[in-house]
Amino acid sequence: MHCLFGKAARELQREISMSNGAELIMPKLGLTMTEGTISEWMIAPGDSFKKNDVVLVVETEKIANEIEAPADGVLHDILVPAGETVSVGVALAQWDVGNASIPQKPEDAPSEVVENAETTPVSEKPVTSAPTAPKNAGSKRIIATPLAKRIADQNDIDLTLIAGSGPRGRIKADDVRSAISHGVAPTTPSSRSSERRNPSSYEATVARRLTEAKRDTPHFYLSTEVDAGKMLTLRQQLNEENDGLKISINHLVIAAVARALEDNEKANCVWQEGEILTYETIDVGVAVSTEIGLFAPLIRNLRGLGIASIATSARAVIEKTREGKLSSEDMADGATTISNAGMFDVTYMSSIINPGQSSILGVGSIRDTFRPNKKGKPILKQEMGLVLSCDHRIFDGVSGLAFLNSIKSYLEKPLRLLVN
Repeated sequence: MHCLFGKAARELQREISMSNGAELIMPKLGLTMTEGTISEWMIAPGDSFKKNDVVLVVETEKIANEIEAPADGVLHDILVPAGETVSVGVALAQWDVGNASIPQKPEDAPSEVVENAETTPVSEKPVTSAPTAPKNAGSKRIIATPLAKRIADQNDIDLTLIAGSGPRGRIKADDVRSAISHGVAPTTPSSRSSERRNPSSYEATVARRLTEAKRDTPHFYLSTEVDAGKMLTLRQQLNEENDGLKISINHLVIAAVARALEDNEKANCVWQEGEILTYETIDVGVAVSTEIGLFAPLIRNLRGLGIASIATSARAVIEKTREGKLSSEDMADGATTISNAGMFDVTYMSSIINPGQSSILGVGSIRDTFRPNKKGKPILKQEMGLVLSCDHRIFDGVSGLAFLNSIKSYLEKPLRLLVN
């Protein structure tokens, strides 16, 4: 059974009527509903209840509803036990409404009470806004209806962060649904589970710049898979023959992007104050994670360099970044950046273009994948996912694909990177 949340559920007619003096009948919870299942009785015969107490849970194919009492009363007898399915209009229980302290038999109930019962609907109280003051936060014991707990479990909601609107702060299903519809569970400022703080100057700058970049730069995305077999083999051979210098996958990607920039002049252009600026030098930015955040310094003057020189330059820039010695000049200009998330087991990554640049290459993990050969036989391949985010003011689809395919070609035929 799947619960239906949101407006569609709230717009259902949620009524239980009283007939024959004091009979609770199965409500019609939707235009197409013909029967319902009693999921759970929240009270037992002889129990008194207060107005807005949840008395039972009714389930249909699409929704589960907690049915609330419209007034104080006493339950006399349950006619349909939990777990049974009955048609709309079938009597479910007998009760008195209007006297919560002295149980009465249906035939002894005053006629005035019976008339009130016939005209007073029992309904699930709609929730129009998220609760704002959870009473359960910090409490060891959570008071919640079983349906509320089930919905919370299904949606990974922490009930300690939800304010119950029921008696004595009891959390009802609608409280959980309201929290889900509002995106986050409501909390109080003193809640241990969340807190507000002012961003650091770095965080504020990054937030502002990336928001502006996403808003002002028309992004489009191109993706492909690289057959990484030859690249991995070359890397292993280079590292076996050079004890003092270790080549990483990232070094090979930097070299491939640098060569692709040389081959594709448009890829080395940026949009600047209504004009297109073409860079003469080949500079490639690399995303570097540090203790205070992510930086993207440039590895400069890569035109014509071999893989060993590129690896040496990259290592120096990354070390400088992690030591906190970057200057504004180290991050200025350049047309593109590489963001390598391969070590985090990511297949594809679509990145936001850094402000002032025209592209960014997201690099995923290398994965084992079966691909058919020319005869249709499955062959195990090692593939790496690439996603190129492009500024549509500089690139169109053709030029973007040319740049991406050029990068792919250098990675799949990496011996070309060794030739100056």
